[in-house]
Amino acid sequence: MLMETLSAYQRRDPAARSKLEIFLLYPGVHAILYHRVAHWLYGHKFRFLARCVSQWCKFWTDIEIHPGATIGKYFFIDHGTGIVIGETTVIGDHVK
Repeated sequence: MLMETLSAYQRRDPAARSKLEIFLLYPGVHAILYHRVAHWLYGHKFRFLARCVSQWCKFWTDIEIHPGATIGKYFFIDHGTGIVIGETTVIGDHVK
């Protein structure tokens, strides 16, 4: 999934120079990766831990995604400061 996410960013962002740059410097990527972990925890009934991961992500990236939100493949967040995605949100594949 990491390579899918990095490829999505590389295809959609003309300013992206490399996958390493995207991985290290793009807060949208960090938010998506944290969400994948939090969502897995949430789905396996580790809800408190999932919320902890979610809140750490919010602190680190200023992007808040509830662990219960469903996000498809190749999701792209560009300049995501202040984005909030709630628990009942469903986002499909290839969404920017």
